[in-house]
Amino acid sequence: MSGFDETFDFVVVGSGGGSMCAAIVACSAGKSAVVLEKCDQIGGTTARSGGVMWIPNNPFMAKAGVPDSIEAATKYLDAVVGDHNDTPGASKARRKALLEEGPRMLDFLIGKGLKFSRISSWPDYYDEAPGSSVPGRTVVADLFDANELGEAKKLLRPNFLTLPVSLEDALKLPHVKKSWPAKKALMRMGLRIIGAKLTGKNYVTAGAALQGRMMQAALKAGAQLRVKSAVKELIVADGRVVGVVTEKDGKPHRVGARLGVLVNAGGFALNQAMRDQYMPGTSTGHTSVAEGDTGEMIQEMMRHGAAIAQMDSFVGSQLALPPGGEAWPIKPGAQGLTAAPHAILVDQSGVRYLNEGGSYTEYCQRMIERNKSVPAVPSYAIFDNRVMKNVMIAGTMPGSAKPAEWTEKGFLHTADTIEGLAQSLGVDPAALRGTVDRFNGFVAKGHDDDFKRGARAYDRWLGDPFHKPNETLGEISEGPFHALTVIPGDVGTLGGVVTDEKARVLREDGTPIAGLYATGVSAASVMGRTSPGSGVNVGPSLVWGYVAAKDAVEAA
Repeated sequence: MSGFDETFDFVVVGSGGGSMCAAIVACSAGKSAVVLEKCDQIGGTTARSGGVMWIPNNPFMAKAGVPDSIEAATKYLDAVVGDHNDTPGASKARRKALLEEGPRMLDFLIGKGLKFSRISSWPDYYDEAPGSSVPGRTVVADLFDANELGEAKKLLRPNFLTLPVSLEDALKLPHVKKSWPAKKALMRMGLRIIGAKLTGKNYVTAGAALQGRMMQAALKAGAQLRVKSAVKELIVADGRVVGVVTEKDGKPHRVGARLGVLVNAGGFALNQAMRDQYMPGTSTGHTSVAEGDTGEMIQEMMRHGAAIAQMDSFVGSQLALPPGGEAWPIKPGAQGLTAAPHAILVDQSGVRYLNEGGSYTEYCQRMIERNKSVPAVPSYAIFDNRVMKNVMIAGTMPGSAKPAEWTEKGFLHTADTIEGLAQSLGVDPAALRGTVDRFNGFVAKGHDDDFKRGARAYDRWLGDPFHKPNETLGEISEGPFHALTVIPGDVGTLGGVVTDEKARVLREDGTPIAGLYATGVSAASVMGRTSPGSGVNVGPSLVWGYVAAKDAVEAA
């Protein structure tokens, strides 16, 4: 190949989870690979996330005696995702490939020395659907000592969770006042902190642990990882993508790709113009993605004929966003608040309109849909004082004094009665009183007749495990009463270029663009417009990175 400043076999644009996986596959096959990241840190949004991967029929389930199969997972995705003409990213062929290749990808990485485990309980979000798993199909990376990366440690994007605690233990910590397992988890974390100081270790967890381990394996395999290397163009010759134009020392730098280019450069959550075009009414101030998620690589692939789909969809994250919160890189969520016992969500007329548990993506979709007929953005979380005492709210500790600014700017409202709370919100007192009384009646009989909250295992998982008989249903009856605003936010987009079961980017006529692959949220999601379980974005990102590199190597 001529006309290039340098050439590799496989070029990866962006450094999310699927990127390093692809680089490891390519290098393990004796090929050269480079990962080009435009930001000054490696790991993308994956590194700052929980780092959870949804991998059905994984070996950790089998080891724990948790039943699963490709057949069961197929039934589940068929029921929850389904076949729709407007979600080509979630075709039956792609769903089949995801389920078959996921365990193989995991086995491959384990064979390379990466250490993973399963969360013992994290139910699929629609456990009433056929083929669901109540114990869950989640896989996470074990804690990782970032010092093992040597000089590359400074390149690893930090996680939202800065404590040296496994995700399994972190899920227990909110119950430390009630639970001996939670107390033991706190003790393990304390001992780990002391041990790390004595031994010079720097433990990272969740997404940073996943990406730290992936970085280490990629570097060990011989891949090159470069930061501040934004890709400006794809280079096409004779209908095939043969390289990219990036930057080096402030000048255009042409990098050839003998086998192909994989784009894993994020979606367009931080591109307001693209949001206005495809997701009108949404804001870049309501997302928690990494700063590189600006959509230009989707546009560049479109320029070369790539089809796009599902561009109106995003991975929901309902937010309790306090004054000034739009500037926070990680926005505080509200699902743990509204799914807690003694709490509900109402629209601006004081009426409840959804199950406050369940999938965060569906939750936000329902908020937006409700807002078309009744003002519901923002909606109001309504809760009694037990929630204020026992639940983290907008990043503050349970029972802590809340900033005066919250009340002064209308984020938090408090009153001695439900009627007084309604007046503070500008809601009809009789309507809110009726909504609360109706919900309390459901609590008394143990069944939510309106929205079936608490019927799903995942609803109950989101609640308080020590609140019986139902972990998520509790009367709103102990004053003072509180309300705060809730808005639909996101942790990424679900739309992107259309790809096939080999992660090849497709044109509008369904033919692949030779030499071009995509994964992560650069591609239209294999989950369509849904979130069937935890890790359904990170897991597929790694799977399609694995598949793309395998295909490129085999095609050569």
